[in-house]
Amino acid sequence: MSPAQNDNPNNLPVLLLVDDDDTFRAVMARAMTRRGYAVLEAADAATALALAKAEGPEYVLLDLKLANDSGLPLIEQLLALDAETCIVVLTGYASIATAVEAIKLGAIHYLAKPADADQVVAAFHQRAGDAAVPLAVDPLSVDRLEWEHIQRVLAEHDGNISATARALKMHRRTLQRKLGKRPVRA
Repeated sequence: MSPAQNDNPNNLPVLLLVDDDDTFRAVMARAMTRRGYAVLEAADAATALALAKAEGPEYVLLDLKLANDSGLPLIEQLLALDAETCIVVLTGYASIATAVEAIKLGAIHYLAKPADADQVVAAFHQRAGDAAVPLAVDPLSVDRLEWEHIQRVLAEHDGNISATARALKMHRRTLQRKLGKRPVRA
């Protein structure tokens, strides 16, 4: 009998929660446990993969930014273990470029922090798109356009800060400072 079966006698759906923020992870784990999930926790990609191999979670809540690494490569690795796994990407660094990449890689949804447990549960069960989503009335601000452009170029260079800075003709420290800030509101 696997550890998940020992810890999950009621056969609850197994959720792998991958986030490097210990406080957020603990709070979200408690909230998801109250909503009927058997929660496994990982703070990094290696631990997440080991848990996924051993436990076969049905659901994964994946932080986009794990310490200094991107969570995007983990999407493909998790789906290679089980193509039926429902992956929702959650991030405090939301951008159009990363949302598109996460969905193209196989995530079923993308949520910007702060998101609560009810939003996460809804995202896990919303498999189809919503054609009725209203279009934005106002264009993006110049600051938000800059953020989106930086994110797109960063994705094109596989997260390499130096290569992205060269492509943007920007000093690497300036780029790091811009990336260290929270995304600008639309």
